[in-house]
Amino acid sequence: MPRIQGHPVPALFPDTSSVSVMLFGEAPGPRGADQSGLPFWGDGAGITVYRALAATGRAEVPEAAWTDWDGARFKALGLAPRLIGTALSNAYPACPTKDGEHFHAPSNKDLLAPANLARLVAELARAATGRSTPLRVIAFGKRAEWVLSRLEGAPPFELHALPHPSAQGLLQAAPGKGKGLRLDDLRVAWEAQLRGLLEQDGPERPGTPT
Repeated sequence: MPRIQGHPVPALFPDTSSVSVMLFGEAPGPRGADQSGLPFWGDGAGITVYRALAATGRAEVPEAAWTDWDGARFKALGLAPRLIGTALSNAYPACPTKDGEHFHAPSNKDLLAPANLARLVAELARAATGRSTPLRVIAFGKRAEWVLSRLEGAPPFELHALPHPSAQGLLQAAPGKGKGLRLDDLRVAWEAQLRGLLEQDGPERPGTPT
């Protein structure tokens, strides 16, 4: 595992299309966004997110990415997704760590820091620009849902929550803590849930009447 860099990872927005859905994870993963510099791009939980985005026409993913899902590799090769009608971010902007080697979940103090709250409000405001209806926001995990539900000053948004797509998050949310269930089956079911939320309305492509 590469050493955790801990640099802030900015939200990722589409180049041209407006945003109808914004996804928030907990924090950049040590193998994914911390290395690639792009939300969900390269960590084990992120591959499920991008599969759902690609399947619903909300992201174009380079074919070479699927063969070895690793943030440091993606950055070295210059691989990056192209988003359509969707924005991605995290409840906390940098990979939290105490020793530079292990992920440490962000604390309440981290999440509620004035600078972090201001960042979240600004990202939501950018995503909601030009919308006549509330932005749809999907939070992955209880930490992301918790801080997003406490924001003040953000434009109106419709909050949905799913378990965190990490192995631990899926098992904790499953009946009986996942006892007797296959992790692959939990991932498939989670991806189906996300796809259902993403398909509620299609991405607004350039030139598409709204």
